[in-house]
Amino acid sequence: MLKILKTRFQQKYRTLSYPDGPAPEMPLRFAGRPVLDPGCQAGCGACRSACPTGAIMAAPAGGTLSLDTGRCLFCRACEKSCPQGLIRFSRDHGLASATRQGLVIETGAVQTVSARNELAATLFARSLKLRQVSAGGCNACEADCNVLGTPAWDIGRFGIQFVASPRHADGLLVTGPVTDNMRLALEKTYAAVPDPKIVIAVGACAISGGPYAEHAEQHNGASSVVPVDLFIPGCPPHPLTILDGLLKLSGRITAVENS
Repeated sequence: MLKILKTRFQQKYRTLSYPDGPAPEMPLRFAGRPVLDPGCQAGCGACRSACPTGAIMAAPAGGTLSLDTGRCLFCRACEKSCPQGLIRFSRDHGLASATRQGLVIETGAVQTVSARNELAATLFARSLKLRQVSAGGCNACEADCNVLGTPAWDIGRFGIQFVASPRHADGLLVTGPVTDNMRLALEKTYAAVPDPKIVIAVGACAISGGPYAEHAEQHNGASSVVPVDLFIPGCPPHPLTILDGLLKLSGRITAVENS
């Protein structure tokens, strides 16, 4: 016991200071909010051909592009395939949006994406209990959600906790594309959460079906079954992206302008 206490004392305070302090340094392989520079040559479909989920769309005229981060796997295939280097992934971890349309990045656009939810900001800003539902996920998004409960992240300090029963929850956090076998379970879990309630979709699968979109055995994400109040894209989202979305949901931090 004394050795445990001594080791813990030597480790000192290990919880990151975000959002009061700087965000932790992201790994070199981290791909954040995409940036689409203007100047795309009309008719070049290299990026669209390389995208495994059809996340990149081209306007009928003018050659401008848009990228749906709700479908994006952040694999960088488009970035590598663009002959003009017009697509790049920034280091910006703030990807969450309160609306599905807010996940779409336009060429050269400067936008402020809001993840705030008035219900959450009014009732759940100090205490938010979530029931996590893995609706057919691969366990990547689930693992990064679990990381938030470790001493380094400690989401409990914000009053955010995962609970065992939907009857004790303020809302659901859904991962996975909602497979056919999990649809009824998700519906029943949502019905068991007392009103008022919120739903958070985490990861490309829960937002759009991800790489399984349009497959007959799944339902293209949580929105097809329950109303979603917050979308957190990624495959999987970094724990910082998830934490950032949860804090913006309740108004603890505000959105900043993204370009």
